[in-house]
Amino acid sequence: MACSKIFSGDLPEITSEILEHLRNDFSTLYSCILVNRLLCRTAIPLLWENPFSIPTQNCHFIEIYLHYLNESDKTKLDEIGFNSNLIPSNPLFNYPNFIKCLNTFRMVFFIEKWTVRAISTYKKTNNSYTYSSAINFKKFSKLIYSSLFNIFINNDVKLNIFETEIITDKNYEFFENVIEIILQNPNFIYNIKNLKLHIYNISDVNLSKINSFLTFLSSNCNNISSLYLRFQNMFIKTFSHIINSQQNLQKISFSCNIVPLHLLLSLKNSNYSNTLKTIVFYSVDFKNTVNLTEVFEQLNVLESIHILYCHSLNSIFVQQIINLSKPFKLKSLFTSEIFPIESFQLLLQKSGDYLENIGFESLTNSNELLLLIKTYCTKISIFELRGLDNQNTHSALNLIKNVSLNLNCLFIDNYSNYDDLSSIILRNLGKILPSRLEYLNLSFKIKLDDFKIFLKDSQNIFIKRLLIRNRMFKERVNILPYIKEYIMKNRRVEYLAIDEILNNDKKELYSLKDEVKEFGLYNIKVQSYDNLNICCYKYIRDI
Repeated sequence: MACSKIFSGDLPEITSEILEHLRNDFSTLYSCILVNRLLCRTAIPLLWENPFSIPTQNCHFIEIYLHYLNESDKTKLDEIGFNSNLIPSNPLFNYPNFIKCLNTFRMVFFIEKWTVRAISTYKKTNNSYTYSSAINFKKFSKLIYSSLFNIFINNDVKLNIFETEIITDKNYEFFENVIEIILQNPNFIYNIKNLKLHIYNISDVNLSKINSFLTFLSSNCNNISSLYLRFQNMFIKTFSHIINSQQNLQKISFSCNIVPLHLLLSLKNSNYSNTLKTIVFYSVDFKNTVNLTEVFEQLNVLESIHILYCHSLNSIFVQQIINLSKPFKLKSLFTSEIFPIESFQLLLQKSGDYLENIGFESLTNSNELLLLIKTYCTKISIFELRGLDNQNTHSALNLIKNVSLNLNCLFIDNYSNYDDLSSIILRNLGKILPSRLEYLNLSFKIKLDDFKIFLKDSQNIFIKRLLIRNRMFKERVNILPYIKEYIMKNRRVEYLAIDEILNNDKKELYSLKDEVKEFGLYNIKVQSYDNLNICCYKYIRDI
């Protein structure tokens, strides 16, 4: 009865709340459009608030946006031969008004993809028109790019999230065209809460425009709650101004070779000593950084620190943490470097109670390292293991068993060709996993007998996202019949990705359309490995 009322439109508030929880489940949202008017009106804004993020082969949404072109941009497109028949007439909704999130890098990707299709379509329908010039292709794509910005601004869009990545000359050439548009229309990004700036490899001749844009941000966008910065040293001063101009900064992410002294010291600003809750350091070299104690002592409401593949995590770094008079709430630690055991122990003694996400590229001195994690860290939720060998596999399995109560995501990648390692893992892993996992990713050589044991041992476990990469070295091993028998028929997963690699030849379950349909009958969504794969440190960096 309650469900029928919801989907008939009698309870619009509840319907809206339910779909809000499905905002990242695009296939379900698309299905909702077809149910009734209420669900359609509720789902459409969610699908169009960040259209450039949706993993799709279809770029049709760009044509829908172009319906809203102003006369000036229409004229410019006509002059280079744009086929106006591609533009749909009378859209049902004011689609541009729904956009809340914009990533300029993704935007260029979709525009170029759509442009290839648009040009191909026009060639087929107009033999007198040729569009082979790379210069014209670029000119056409850049004009669509700037036209979309004009469309958003003319529809009074006010973004919540703005992300720009300028890391190649092409990125700059596109973004250069819209800098002036943004500067002249400050309301477009005035209300942004999340700002991501990834600016690298900028030539000297382009510095002036980028600096003018960054200065504009520091003067006009002062209520940012989440700030992600990846930059060259030449922008340090301007980025410091952006940080210092904030009134409600709650999360900041640094991604650069060296975090300069005065950039770190800007975190002591009284504006956010009582607002900043999360700091993420990604690929930062802490060499010569000696002011960490001073900075962290000033942050009164800090809830989590994430250190992701950083460098120089040595005794000097750890000693600064030990010297803190307050807790160091280290929530995530991912590293590709060999961590000195003595320093690692001191760090875990200080922060082990807070550590939830951990991953290692190298497991040198691994037995001691894994034992320390087992001793000091009981709340592990995300665990990424690479570089297993005959010396540490049993210790790793013991640790997984020890943290299974809170374990949510597990990634095991054994890229060696040792048969014994994958056999040990598969013959033991199913017995120690928790009853439910959000994410399990297994990547190694699989032998059928071992795999069958794993499936039998884990048949009472529900895994929301299961990814299997079978690294075969001599001959192909077909694990699909076992997947169907133990997983598909028992509906033990919600999302599934399987790929097989043999001599650099890669085959995916996702490419087998009949198999995908069969799994769909059991409500299992088969996806490509890359789309379903969670890069753990990126996932943590972006939460």
